[in-house]
Amino acid sequence: MTDDTIFGKIIRREIPADIVHEDEHLIAFRDIAPQAPVHVLFVPKTPVATLNDLQSSQADIIGRLALAAANYARQQGFDEDGYRIVMNCNEHGGQTVFQIHMHLLAGAPLGRFGTPQRVADAG
Repeated sequence: MTDDTIFGKIIRREIPADIVHEDEHLIAFRDIAPQAPVHVLFVPKTPVATLNDLQSSQADIIGRLALAAANYARQQGFDEDGYRIVMNCNEHGGQTVFQIHMHLLAGAPLGRFGTPQRVADAG
């Protein structure tokens, strides 16, 4: 896995992004196609393609992403009303950029989550 994804390019400042947080471990920026009034992506600076590729020795990466998202929600005042954090894995899980990242969604009631999509009977 190389860091030659769109997120790697954002980290290296090769393409612009609306960055809301950055530290030595991760970067966070607003999604260009938001799925909620607030949609921020938290991306580790360590290149890992999917959650399946994460090693047990790298568990701190997920912790840092979650804590950064929670801190951002608290700073922005979304913590009381609520927010959602989501990670997608591979195509059927909705992953489109193959660098792990966490979505923070907030700013409106988000409704139920996880309802399976209905598939028509095959016959």
